[in-house]
Amino acid sequence: MARPAGLALIPEDGKLAANIVHFARALRKAGLPVGPGRVVDAVRAVEAAGFTDKGDFYHALQACFVSRPEQRETFAQVFRLFWRDPAFMEHMMSLMLPLLRGVAEPHAPAAAERRAAEALTDGAEPPALPEQERDDEGKVEFDATLTFSADQRLRSLDFEQMSAAEIAAANRAMARLDLPVQPIASRRTRTDPSGQVADWRGTMRAALRSGGDVRALAMRARRTRWPNLVALCDISGSMSSYSRMLLHFLHAAANARGAGWAQVHAFTFGTELTNITRHLRQRDVDAALAAAGREARDWEGGTRIGACLHAFNRDWSRRVLGQGAVVLLITDGLDRDDPGRLAAEMERLRLSARRLIWLNPLLRWDGFAPKAQGVRAILPHVDSFRACHNLASLEELVVALSRPEDVGERARLMQLADSGRKPAMISEV
Repeated sequence: MARPAGLALIPEDGKLAANIVHFARALRKAGLPVGPGRVVDAVRAVEAAGFTDKGDFYHALQACFVSRPEQRETFAQVFRLFWRDPAFMEHMMSLMLPLLRGVAEPHAPAAAERRAAEALTDGAEPPALPEQERDDEGKVEFDATLTFSADQRLRSLDFEQMSAAEIAAANRAMARLDLPVQPIASRRTRTDPSGQVADWRGTMRAALRSGGDVRALAMRARRTRWPNLVALCDISGSMSSYSRMLLHFLHAAANARGAGWAQVHAFTFGTELTNITRHLRQRDVDAALAAAGREARDWEGGTRIGACLHAFNRDWSRRVLGQGAVVLLITDGLDRDDPGRLAAEMERLRLSARRLIWLNPLLRWDGFAPKAQGVRAILPHVDSFRACHNLASLEELVVALSRPEDVGERARLMQLADSGRKPAMISEV
């Protein structure tokens, strides 16, 4: 009997169990919690269900290896590459190469496809360069004197200059960052023997149980609550390289357990405002960002910061900023709309938020000056002004969130804008 085309790679010599073991190892490298017990269950399930039908074979393995909904996409990509694609090794190797935008745009990898390729090509050699791209001797010589370590170089490397492998390493590092949060003292109180507020009602109730004799004062303490984190991320053409990395950062914050934030809300804006909060709540980062990209139709378009902030203040401000939220405004401030309208919307946003932090990748330039009209309109209404162009700047943001008095570069640039002095180096902003 002819075998199904989808299972063309299954050997005829009875090594199916060994292939299932290798498949389980690839799933574990791709992030699925696969142990020996699940491998044994998978072998028994395939033995019971048979593998003459590719649909039964797929679902039998999925039932054994997948335990959460967000793992289905990763399982599907690893299964496709391991079992069904006759040329899966060449395809995976092409996914591991750095992606460059050119006239012939390569096929964009689907959600979890790159991670599946990394799992299946672990330890494999990348494709060799063509002969015309090699030098005569095939060797590369460099001087390692006074060079940074790999971790230090990754921390200081600009997001826009990273290769595909460096972007993957940076995303893993951002997933480990914890965003601290300061709880907010509420006016409501709770019973606490070590509290600082006298509970007169509780004291009198206790006195009634002892015949009216007040033996001790009942005390209460103020309750604490956690604020929301609201991110407004610019996805215009000048911010696209940084927006992708910062959305990875926001996804990690939205899915961090025990981080302290009540909720994490995320919005993107270019020419229109888009709420991507529900997409970032997906556990799988590739699927989450793919869904967010489909939702935001103005990716790499123009910039209308004032109009988008007006839409946020009108439609979302009361919903997400009512609990003392901390707002991250991620934009370079280059806006072509009326600066007066932008200033008015920024003032309203500042009055609605407990703390407003502006993240701008242009601060990576030492000579950055507030010359653009959009930058001048935004700067007076923020509490802190910080860079966001590499891992080191995001680590500094983590520290700044735990310090309510942090202002970043705001004080220096405000003084520069008020005095009208030109620095030694002026950026082209």
